[in-house]
Amino acid sequence: MTEALPVSRTVDHGTAKLMPDVDRERAWLLTVDGAPQSYVDLDEPAHLEFEYARRLGHVLDVVAEPGAALDVLHLGGGALTMPRYVDATRAGSRQDVVEADRGLLELVVEHLPVPEGVRLHPADARAWVEAAPADSVDVLVADVFGGSRVPAHLTSLSYARAAERVLRGTGVYLANLADAAPFTFLRSQLATFAAVFEELGLIAEPGVLRGRRFGNAVLVAAHRPVDLAALTRLTASDAFPARVEHGPALRRFIGGARPVRDEDAVPSPEPPDGAFGIG
Repeated sequence: MTEALPVSRTVDHGTAKLMPDVDRERAWLLTVDGAPQSYVDLDEPAHLEFEYARRLGHVLDVVAEPGAALDVLHLGGGALTMPRYVDATRAGSRQDVVEADRGLLELVVEHLPVPEGVRLHPADARAWVEAAPADSVDVLVADVFGGSRVPAHLTSLSYARAAERVLRGTGVYLANLADAAPFTFLRSQLATFAAVFEELGLIAEPGVLRGRRFGNAVLVAAHRPVDLAALTRLTASDAFPARVEHGPALRRFIGGARPVRDEDAVPSPEPPDGAFGIG
């Protein structure tokens, strides 16, 4: 068998590298300008290497009956980790992936085969959501980072309302966010989505929630209760345990934060050196 070799290419928004994992035969790590973006195992697409991806996967596991097909819209493509996960765990799902970096999509398609039910669209995430049909998806997964920061135009009340419009009544919105104490960005995001959705949850590693380090947090928003008991069990028993915050505790966490208007929107904070780096 031919040895897998690293691939490096200048794409629209930086330098992308696909690096084979020496421990897993057909697994790859995607980085852009040195920041890890995706990890994919082509032989085991349900394997989720990154902590935040595992948490997104846990939510995707509980939003519907096991194995039931879903219509999913992914904002942010990377190497298509989550679309591959949905394809592996929910056969027959219809999935659209919106990725602003056309060059990155071309690199991924060239080297990592794409599942049949996954359609790729080189476009801006917010523009796509604003033009998408209402009530058209069961789950919207937002994992968009410009470099290592969530773009400002994907943080506002107008954006949250556009995302809510695209979701069906029982639909669920998921977002990968990143922040550190005093959580100005994260609190503002929770306040923004609480103004649009009836149910809200937050999944994060306890050390992050206690303000000990910068890290990812997964936002869950819906108009109907998500199975928080099952989600709590999955996240607590994970190899990288996390906590699910909701209800009064989450309202206390939000405190006096206000929803974000377009004119006030800012990107998520710049991670400290080494927060998301690789060796």
